[in-house]
Amino acid sequence: MDPFVGFGHLVSSIRRISRIGGALSLCLVHAFALCADMRGGASLRLRWPAALVAVVAAAVTAAAAAGHGDHNFHRDFDAVWGKGNARFRDGGRMVELTLDEQTGARLQSKERFLFGRFDLEIKLVRGESAGTITSFYICSGGARHDEVDFEFLGNVSGEPYLLHTNIFSDGKGEREQQFVLWFDPTADFHTYSILWNPHNIILYIDGTPIRVFKNNEAYGVPFPTRQPVHVFASIWNAEEWATQGGRVKTDWSRAPFVATYRRYNVSNACVWDAAGAGASRCAGGGGGWMRRRMDWWSWMTLNWVRMNYMAYDYCADRKRFPHRFPAECIIPIGRTPKKKQPG
Repeated sequence: MDPFVGFGHLVSSIRRISRIGGALSLCLVHAFALCADMRGGASLRLRWPAALVAVVAAAVTAAAAAGHGDHNFHRDFDAVWGKGNARFRDGGRMVELTLDEQTGARLQSKERFLFGRFDLEIKLVRGESAGTITSFYICSGGARHDEVDFEFLGNVSGEPYLLHTNIFSDGKGEREQQFVLWFDPTADFHTYSILWNPHNIILYIDGTPIRVFKNNEAYGVPFPTRQPVHVFASIWNAEEWATQGGRVKTDWSRAPFVATYRRYNVSNACVWDAAGAGASRCAGGGGGWMRRRMDWWSWMTLNWVRMNYMAYDYCADRKRFPHRFPAECIIPIGRTPKKKQPG
């Protein structure tokens, strides 16, 4: 089939595909791109997926938006740092976080959660953004804290953002993975999601899985299961490391730097009841998200993202780990090894 004919058929099917989910949609895109590549158009291998991902993601995001709950930044968050740099818009349904020479800003959810899916749409700082970090993360606090990070490292004008992700469990982090993106995150809003259940942590962009951290406690890898977390959104200055390892500093003549957040959604999450017996209340008993794991299609999509857009993986950094990689890196991705039988 000619790629352009195939593209037309794919676009006409987007509405149906979006019901299946972002992962399957993107996998179909990958298959289409592979067909184009096999016809000899090697340069199409990256360009076709990027264009088609944008179309599919728009449909999936629109479908997901209908499920967003009645969440309000002004009502659901406290400005715990740089209160004057948090500007609530549209009756609290949108917030602008600003970084200037005096301060940045950080929001913290009023409620805590033990497991959940956390979705947030973000539009990043446009133009010159070197030295800045725009973030969305969950964190329990404390010396032995659990934390899952989306951190967007700004860059000089015309250069792409770098998405820096990290996962802490029982106070141990240093699990960095970094990605370039297949779209301009400053031109429009995109949905960034953290799914956290007893089986795994999955990070998504517009419904596409980009990272998974499995529960491998049985093999000595701590996994967050006991500490409730707050949800955070922030913008701050990290010029000592954020852009090209700190070689490019923040240009304060371009301040203020503004990142915009909207459509915060925790409809699928378990609210921690600190006043009660230290238990959590899960809407609908937890639902399918509490049991969700990566399926075959999701692993295909994740591997495609890793091959095309991963810029750094701590599990491949032999300078940091010259003798032995961390335990979770040795366990084959996508499956858990069998336990050794006694005797």
